[in-house]
Amino acid sequence: MNVFVTLPATLVLAFAILWLHNPPKHWLKRSSTLKSMKLEADLLVKNGFLFTSDASLPFADSMAVRGGRILRLGNYSSLQDLVGNGTKVLNLEGKVVVPGFIDSHVHLISGGLQMAQVELHGVRQKDEFVRRIKEAVNSLSHGSWLLGGGWNNDLWGGELPMASWVDDITPDNPVWLSRVDGHMGLANSLALKIAGINSLSENPDSGTIMRSAQGEPTGLLIDAAMKLILPWIPEASIDERREALLRATKLALMRGVTTVVDMGRYFPGSSTEHSWEDLSEVYQWADSSGKMKFRVCLFFPMETWPRLLDLKKTGHELSNWIYLGGVKAFADGSLGSHSALFYEPYLDEPQNYGLQVTDPEVLLNMTAASDRSGLQVAIHAIGDKANDVVLGIYKSVVSTNAGRDRRFRIEHAQHLASGTVGRFGEQGIFASVQPQHLLDDADSAEKKLGLDRALGESYLFDSLLASNAQLALGSDWPVADINPLRSIQTAMKRKPPGWETPWIPSERLLLKDALIAHTISAARSCFLDHELGSLSPGKLADFVVLSTSSWDEFSAEGSADVEATYVAGEQAYP
Repeated sequence: MNVFVTLPATLVLAFAILWLHNPPKHWLKRSSTLKSMKLEADLLVKNGFLFTSDASLPFADSMAVRGGRILRLGNYSSLQDLVGNGTKVLNLEGKVVVPGFIDSHVHLISGGLQMAQVELHGVRQKDEFVRRIKEAVNSLSHGSWLLGGGWNNDLWGGELPMASWVDDITPDNPVWLSRVDGHMGLANSLALKIAGINSLSENPDSGTIMRSAQGEPTGLLIDAAMKLILPWIPEASIDERREALLRATKLALMRGVTTVVDMGRYFPGSSTEHSWEDLSEVYQWADSSGKMKFRVCLFFPMETWPRLLDLKKTGHELSNWIYLGGVKAFADGSLGSHSALFYEPYLDEPQNYGLQVTDPEVLLNMTAASDRSGLQVAIHAIGDKANDVVLGIYKSVVSTNAGRDRRFRIEHAQHLASGTVGRFGEQGIFASVQPQHLLDDADSAEKKLGLDRALGESYLFDSLLASNAQLALGSDWPVADINPLRSIQTAMKRKPPGWETPWIPSERLLLKDALIAHTISAARSCFLDHELGSLSPGKLADFVVLSTSSWDEFSAEGSADVEATYVAGEQAYP
């Protein structure tokens, strides 16, 4: 019997109003369920092969996105309830999808600026080096600085360039050309004169002025010696740096990079202020004007750690585009500039062990103070001795400061002495490595270190993983190209140009491990794994569609191109 049939209309109305204001609890629960079932995705990605970098669900074929974040992953049938009239459906037709790549080590503004300067990457002959300078100087006004970089003397047999190479064609323009690794540069005679370097008789601390047999500067300055000339070079304007960011953003997205860890424009010798100026004048400008199209995590010079601490104390997170990372310092230089710090001397320079570019006690004190304040620390170390010095500093700091989740990083970790690899795992250190560097170093390492040392300690990727260290892959752009797919293939194949066989084949990575190192492990290395790094429900929907439809072929060859890059569920490239 229907009770409402026999009740007066006014009583039925009163009952209905009371029921609506205080419905039964079981109905509320069911109502909530119905409401969630009606949730509509903005984007449904289907019919793909999704590698998630999430161990709980390594692969899926479909993904739903709403409000820039991932709602759900699985097979298409399990997501159909999220499709509504406003849902855009992306049919991948079997294409492989991976999380947006995180480049764990770049110098973003430097790279963007260099894109508009003289490009010397890949130059293999002296004549080509000189020709590019001659072409560039023809477009400059009298007295303007000619700037560029990327040269690598190892590509033309090892002979170092000298000011005399370019003096005749640049009599009215000072010149500064940085080496590919950023730890050495070439100045012409006019630039040496402007900076007063010709009158100096001694090297600065932690730096070298290269000289001829007669004691005259050749034009080459190494590490801290670059401080002598950099202050004389006109600083890039705000507009130039903003344009540099936009150029860099376009390139990164084209390569599938959705997040970078920006180590600033701070090479040894440059101003510590650059990173802070770029934050306020470039990144925050781009964010406020809607021009940020991908994410940056910023690291700052370690000597400015109190400034970063003050900013973090405000509790103000910048945005979903800009993250405050930690602080970075240098332990040594680079292999290519003969300034990486080793236990044994360089084979081709028997009196040279490399440079300790920061005093060990100063480095220890700055690291301890930064860590005590809760800041993450990253230290550049390339030579075997430099890596051991940094590991020793980290161990000392941990024993002194209170326990916490630190995620100490060593940037590059290129050459590791016997027994050092295990210390990374034991101490929980992140190895922030750049596979593309081995393409340049494979030949030169054997010449500079000798065959046994080079083969025994260089780019030990698989050994580091086996020791329970975590790898975070990057490019060090503009030192190497910002190109994660090439980095992944290099980590898998380890075959430099012209080589028939891999260099140290036992240290090759599997595709899965290389992808993880460029995604979720890279996110962990800068405390962003709660937001980024994997295709997981709740995380930001940054992902890349690749050109390949075969996971097996991709796993075997590591070869693919970027077809599309999505950031927060929106197509950012092409």
